[in-house]
Amino acid sequence: MPKTVNVVIDGKTIVVPDGTTILDAAKQLGIHIPTLCYHPDLKPTASCGICVVDVEKSPVPKRACCTPVSEGIVVKTQSKKLREYRKTLVELILSNHDVQCPTCASNGKCELQDLANNMGVDMNRFAKIVGDEELDQTSVSVARDPKKCIACGRCITVCNDVQTVNAINFVDRGIEVNVNTFFREGLGHSACVNCGQCTAFCPTGALREVSEVEQVWDAILDPEKIVVVQEAPAIRVSLAEEFGMEPGDVTVGKMYAALKQIGFDYVFDTNFSADLTIMEEGTELVRRIKAGGPLPLITSCSPGWIKFMETYFPDMAEFVSTCKSPQQMFGTLVKTYFAKENSIDPSKIVSVSIMPCTAKKFEARRPEMRDSGFQDVDNVLTTREFVRMIKESGIDFKNLPEGKADELMGQYTGAGTIFGATGGVMEAAIRSAYFLVTGKNLTNLDVKGVRGMNWIKEAEVDIDGLKIKVAVAHGLGNARELLNKVREQIKATGKTEYGFIEIMACPGGCVGGGGQPYGSTFARRARRGEGLYQEDSGMACRLSHENAGVQKLYEKFLGAPGSEKSHSLLHTNYWERSQESGSCQKEVTHKHHH
Repeated sequence: MPKTVNVVIDGKTIVVPDGTTILDAAKQLGIHIPTLCYHPDLKPTASCGICVVDVEKSPVPKRACCTPVSEGIVVKTQSKKLREYRKTLVELILSNHDVQCPTCASNGKCELQDLANNMGVDMNRFAKIVGDEELDQTSVSVARDPKKCIACGRCITVCNDVQTVNAINFVDRGIEVNVNTFFREGLGHSACVNCGQCTAFCPTGALREVSEVEQVWDAILDPEKIVVVQEAPAIRVSLAEEFGMEPGDVTVGKMYAALKQIGFDYVFDTNFSADLTIMEEGTELVRRIKAGGPLPLITSCSPGWIKFMETYFPDMAEFVSTCKSPQQMFGTLVKTYFAKENSIDPSKIVSVSIMPCTAKKFEARRPEMRDSGFQDVDNVLTTREFVRMIKESGIDFKNLPEGKADELMGQYTGAGTIFGATGGVMEAAIRSAYFLVTGKNLTNLDVKGVRGMNWIKEAEVDIDGLKIKVAVAHGLGNARELLNKVREQIKATGKTEYGFIEIMACPGGCVGGGGQPYGSTFARRARRGEGLYQEDSGMACRLSHENAGVQKLYEKFLGAPGSEKSHSLLHTNYWERSQESGSCQKEVTHKHHH
């Protein structure tokens, strides 16, 4: 049994495990202590000092986020002195902050804005000392505004400790301290993998997605353009929380209706190409197993993970599936298959995707993503950008009648839906790989061993006597741990115990993507994932190989999974990248190398 201690906070007594912070003990008592740099999913940085409290017999206030309790400790969270201290700290932060709330991407979601409003601070008490560093727009995915940075350190913690990318850190000292990249070259010239977790954890809007909303509106309002949209599986379970509904509520029908009302000409669904990805990836896995190809096969649908692999593990590229992500498969087909079926000039098509992910913006602009003869995906919007478009259009999303996706590439199965949760790609692939090997469907489609929020999950799958060990990792730090293990096994024995590995760059999978609504916690990401599994369990068809639209696609256009045409349109190649600048060094795979 862990040692427990008695604690008194604001006259209330509680027994908690020794080592519990004052902040966590106060939460258990329902006592609110204001915070700014603190986030429940990250190690406390104790940067801001907003959470100060008085501790009996201590000559100075203590920071509640990082001060552990001890036996008999007596804490006071409110006093005239503490109120004045906290207000002064917020006023000092605001004196070095570019206060442009009405035009800020975080307006209404900004934790500094909330604190200032709640405390009734004096904006003009201290002289303004905002620096003159310019907006960093070197990245196609993430913009960094130094004038809004409060040096809380959250972005550094998630980038370095959770994702182990180390693209940003503190530079300078004292009042000059700020967050920046190596040699101040900008995010686009750093090791940044575009995952956007920094934007998800930033409390002020100093880090945000590079917006493409204006380009999309221009296309929608251009009568010469045919604007086609796809939406990732995770979008349907994150929109709800932005419109007064519960996190994890599935809003797929409302999502379609909103897109139609905004003015998109054709509304399809990325779940369709998620099912298609399973057909290609499942075929690739079965071929490797039967032909003795390089194993483990590692999934390729997370662009943050792919860039991380190219940067830190290019020696593992031969194990990574050559399949494009569902976004990019869809983009290629919009300007080939869809254009052909509807007799539309592909040069008039604008292909838009709505993604939970900032890395998708980078992926869409990779030079190899032009197999249609055009840029396959023209614009990528995050969930946050889509929400802004809904609000600009004055749509009452919560009360919107249900709509439907268009035919041809709007059909999907439960397997396509669960792509949005960590372990979902693995589960969908297992369901169809079993069929591809045996010709029969699994009797129990719920592969629960790969579900849940454990950082690294392992399971053994029995496909008609063929036993395959599989692993799932989410969050790039966990991917690094798993791949180092695989690398060591191969180095020692020439092989590894795993046959198939799923990796997602973001904690929780796509439901926790860097473009999802602000205020996300790991617990909320888990609820979104549960929403996807609920939709899957209630669907009549839960197997990718039974998607009638995908079957029609192969019959009319692609031929068969893994065919020459499939490879030319739906598969890709990878590069080795510099760990300093992220720039390409050399090609390490070719789409036909398998």
